[in-house]
Parts: sequence; structure tokens; C-alpha cells
Amino acid sequence: MFQHPVIESSGFHGQPKTLLSSPCMHESALTLDYYAKKCPRFEDILRDVTQAKQAQSPTTAAATLRVFFHDCMVGGCDASVLVKPTAFNKTEMDADINHSLAGDAFDLIARAKTAIELSCPGVVSCSDILAVATRDLVSITGGPFYNVPLGRLDGLVSQASQVDGNLARSNASADTMINIFAAKNFTIPEMVALIGGGHTIGFAHCSEFADRIFGPKVDPSINPKLVEGLKKTCANYTTNEGLSAFLDVMSPGVFDNRLFKNLQNGLGILASDQVLFSDPRTRPLVDKYAQDSQAFFDDFARAMEKVSIYGVKTGKEGEVRKRCDVLNSA
Repeated sequence: MFQHPVIESSGFHGQPKTLLSSPCMHESALTLDYYAKKCPRFEDILRDVTQAKQAQSPTTAAATLRVFFHDCMVGGCDASVLVKPTAFNKTEMDADINHSLAGDAFDLIARAKTAIELSCPGVVSCSDILAVATRDLVSITGGPFYNVPLGRLDGLVSQASQVDGNLARSNASADTMINIFAAKNFTIPEMVALIGGGHTIGFAHCSEFADRIFGPKVDPSINPKLVEGLKKTCANYTTNEGLSAFLDVMSPGVFDNRLFKNLQNGLGILASDQVLFSDPRTRPLVDKYAQDSQAFFDDFARAMEKVSIYGVKTGKEGEVRKRCDVLNSA
């Protein structure tokens, strides 16, 4: 039951409407029908590429959702996390917390960008591709469909030095996570819904939770049977850095509310997940989402809509990159 599959990881519906400017949007105005005339087949092309990649590599959904979140939480949703480092610039990819981002996500965005460029050269931003691909993958794996307004541009800057402090680490305390999200105007319920959604289909490298299971003292908040299974999965993690385990031990490939039920039973892989059940500010939300999957889906969808417009770039603030991993100025 607790034997984890081992993962080797490498590195609009509805009526068109305008999302008016808000503090999170840097005075931007995105629309659901932004590409209706400029690139009418954008979403169809992207969906085809996304479905094919997910079928080929089922960890793509989790990988892409994580890349999207790591992008948006550092300077806004502007595809800055996709930029490869150069001899002259350490980009966000160089930050240690981003070293574990899986290659399937970057491969998907590169494939999608290539396909879309053939149809509509120079029109669709990498940040729009990443936002919509993430939404589609959530839906493909069983999660809720939500609107993604379009028209965001790709950032002109990507620096490793901007990452630290904007993303919670795997051993983060409840206080740390709440403060990180609050600084970006996200509430505690939004935080819990986003973490639950990101980790219901997510996976983590063994090094991110090894101290909980190998000691010197085993974390008492983790289920002993889970410890047993994880020790087998991660036995060689010091020599094989790619070893990973799914964060939802029951239904790792399905977007559902099972993660919250797991936390109630001490089955949280990451300390930062399990603390959501032990902290009095977040435990009621864990219990709520464990009992009511629709409430979780609704809250996650609303939170993701909010994330997707956080700090987006428009006008002279950004560009449409020719390649998603290289700034046009390079």
C-alpha cells in the first residue's frame, strides 16, 4: 500500500470578458478571447501537444503545475523560470530550490511553443502557454477547469537572486508559508487549496524529506508504515539524486482531495504538508477539503485564477519570446 513508484526526474469557455486592472496585475487588462483573431487555434494546438506529452509521460502534469507556481511566485507569471542560465547571468533556474524542477515541464513548453510558432509566429507568449497548459493538465488529471485570461507577456529579467524567500521549502513551518503567501495577498484558505492541488499529483525528491525518515530521529508525525515504504524507495537517495516519491500515496496520478485525507492519517510526505494538519489555523481547512472534494475543487480553481494573473507583464514590461528559454535580447 505504501510502496511508492520511483520516479527518475531530469533536472475559454464562457463569454469573452475583460479582467480589469488590479494590484496583482500591474495595471494590466487580460481577456479570455485575446487570441481569437491573432491566433485562433492557439488553445487547440496547445491542448493537442499537452495531451500527447501527458500520455507519453504521466508525470508531466505535476511537473508543469510546479513550474507554473515557481514562476508566478517569483516576480509574477512571466515565464522567467524557463530562461536558461548563461555565462553572464544566473537565472531563476540556478536557484537551488529550482534544481528539482522536472524536465518534462520544460520539454512540454518547448514543444508547444514550436507548434504554435508554426501557426502564429511571434504572437503567443511563453507565459500564456505555461498558464493554459497548466490549466489543461489539471483538467486532464481529473481536476477542475477554470478560466485563464490571456495577454500576459514574457518577463525581460530572470535572476537567481530574486528567488529566495518567495517559495516555501519542504520543511517550512506554517508561519513561514502563511507569511510568504500573505506577502502576495493570498489568504490562508487559498494557500491550503493551492498546496493541496499542487501536491495531489506532485512528487518530491527523497532528499527533500530524508531527514524525516532516516533520522537521526524519525519524525513522530509520520505514519510508521509510510516510513517503512519510503525507506525502501529512498534507500539509495544519496548516490541517486533523481530518486523521488509521489506526494499522494493513494492516488498519485489523479487530481483529487485524497492528499487531505492522507494528512489526517499521518501520510504527508513533506513536513510542510503534514504541518497543515497540526497547525490550528490550517487544520480546519484540511478537514473541510478531506470531507468535501467539491469545496476543494471550487476553492482551488478560484485560487489558481488569482495566481495566474499575479504580477503579469504587459506593454513595455515584457515581450513575446522567440524561444521560451532565451530572452530576446540575448
